[in-house]
Amino acid sequence: MANELRVLPPGAGYGIVIGIGGVFALFMLCLTWMQNRYTNFSTHRAEEFNTASRSIKPGLISAGIVSSWTWSATLLTSSTFAYNYGVCGPMWYGAMGTLQILLFSLIAIKIKANAPGAHTMPEIVLARHGKLAHLTYLYNALATNMLVGACLVLGGAQVVEALTGMNVYAANFLIPAVVAAYVIAGGLRSTFIADYTHTVILLVAILVFGFLISATSDLVGSPGKLYELLQEASENMPINRNTEGSYLALHSVGGLIFAIDLLIAGFTTVWLDQAYWQRAIASRPETSVKAYMLGGIAWYGIPFGFATAMGLGCAALTNNPAFPTYPNPLSAQQVEAGLSAPATAITLLGKGGAILVLILLFMAVTSSTSAELIAVSSLLTFDVYKTYFRPDTDSATLVRVSHWAIAAYALVLAAFCCILNAVGLSLTWLLTVLGVIVGGAAVPVGLILLWSRMSTVAAVAAPWIGFCCGVLVWFVTSWKRSGTISVATTGDETNAVAGNLASFGVGIVSAVVLSFVFPRKHTSTDPRHIDRSNKILGIAVQSTGDPEVLESKEKQPVSDSSVNEMTPPSKSEIPEYLESKQIEPMDPVLVRKAEKIAWTASAGFILIAVILVPFTLFGTRYVYNREFFTGWVVVSFIWIWVSVIICVVYPVVESAGALREISRGLWMDICSLVGIKKSRLQTDKNEQSV
Repeated sequence: MANELRVLPPGAGYGIVIGIGGVFALFMLCLTWMQNRYTNFSTHRAEEFNTASRSIKPGLISAGIVSSWTWSATLLTSSTFAYNYGVCGPMWYGAMGTLQILLFSLIAIKIKANAPGAHTMPEIVLARHGKLAHLTYLYNALATNMLVGACLVLGGAQVVEALTGMNVYAANFLIPAVVAAYVIAGGLRSTFIADYTHTVILLVAILVFGFLISATSDLVGSPGKLYELLQEASENMPINRNTEGSYLALHSVGGLIFAIDLLIAGFTTVWLDQAYWQRAIASRPETSVKAYMLGGIAWYGIPFGFATAMGLGCAALTNNPAFPTYPNPLSAQQVEAGLSAPATAITLLGKGGAILVLILLFMAVTSSTSAELIAVSSLLTFDVYKTYFRPDTDSATLVRVSHWAIAAYALVLAAFCCILNAVGLSLTWLLTVLGVIVGGAAVPVGLILLWSRMSTVAAVAAPWIGFCCGVLVWFVTSWKRSGTISVATTGDETNAVAGNLASFGVGIVSAVVLSFVFPRKHTSTDPRHIDRSNKILGIAVQSTGDPEVLESKEKQPVSDSSVNEMTPPSKSEIPEYLESKQIEPMDPVLVRKAEKIAWTASAGFILIAVILVPFTLFGTRYVYNREFFTGWVVVSFIWIWVSVIICVVYPVVESAGALREISRGLWMDICSLVGIKKSRLQTDKNEQSV
């Protein structure tokens, strides 16, 4: 790769990865220590380590969702999308990525209603369809986590190498290592706190770039100036298959194709990623839908706002002498590696821009990687070790296994990223073809919870049929259209979208057809399996779902003896008490209300953001005028502020009580320590006087 963007020395790359990463790891270790000391939740318990005791509030869940879904690809590929296809890029990226989050809220409420005792997605499959189905979805979950982790780490490592010259293989190993340090110590709750901290830094950096493009930079400084520069870029570098070759037209055939790729990849990387199931499991039952609704709204603003500023900014500034590759535009290799946003940052702020974008990407990579680490550790702990090796193991052993699983996954992920880099696979290639590889299982895993008629044969066979058809169509299309099968041809958007659609579509059709042809569902006669399934599905504690019965029970008078039986738990019993309460199935009345909200919000979003607005602008071949484009940029900037309110302000407001509790405990310890020192000084003085 050319060195035009290498404006920082290798030491800067190592300093950010090791220095900032190490400092942040120490910070998270301190927070974990305070949690264990000053709250009722201990990371030495398996339920706390892997599910955060199922007690996380909606604001922190929303911040975690945004952080997990804000990959380096979110920032880099969305900007590349805008640079390659114009104004459609940020909007398509935001819409196609948000849709899966909103629809996942339906799965979240089903987990709380029908599988409140689950730790992982394959556990639910095991309880409903047996071990063959369990192995099928365990494979797909691990494959998804490995590919997602590669998108995160490899994308970040390649950008660090491009900007600083840091060895890309060293970056591939160091990035997972610094994240694993605090995840091993703090478990799932620490990843939520890390997500929040990372998201704050990330949003501040995005706002800085947004202000530069829209208000303060001498090179752009206003939406009107950006509009003029994009008009010039449309004349000098017209976009193939865009209306008039313009960056200001939403009618883009290439953009639409990439949007379909992104839609399928999004379903795969959300519905099959244990990290999102884990957030649903960790959330409070009554607020799980709210958390995913807020998370989806907040996430939309990040690619929409960032790519509008940095992707379109790259096209607008290409002919500026301050552009790092001037007088040439970015090479195809640099664009594929996601370097349009870093190029814009360097143009605007020089070396300071390179440092800021590195910090921005480091926050995105490490926060998402932490979610993947704890997700894979849960899969290996509960779905491999506990299911097939030690079913009756104790909580302390499960925590130790989780620690080893995190370390093992970090090492394997680093090696996998090095292999991908050695064979020349880029971030864009991975994101483009991800749906081909695991897309066949994306919707069937959702149907296991959402559709009562899903049969065991369908659950097992649909993912494999979709995978085989997807790979076959992918290779045949690459051969027929491009004449050969190579990294370049298989990564072509049109070739990849054929494979994505085949894998995704055949997986859905197979699941439905096979459920009607082979309607039988798995049943087990193994008492141990039945007992575990009952715990996962909440059957052991499930009360009647009849609202009238529940209401009559609420109206019954409470006797003195029952009052005595309802004695509040002691402080040491609080964690067990909360865990037992959180694994009770939700009230069916609340479930129906939550489902109605989720369906309404998802349908409204699809109608407006996925169909009405984009396809109206696409079908009319409208080219933005100055006023419309100015409004477009302003809306994208406002949406970032909405994300700030949801992800930065709201979690602090809802956690005020916990923060006061920790602060009070810390202050008492400090006062106690100071008091001890004073007593010792007084004792020494008395001894000296004697």
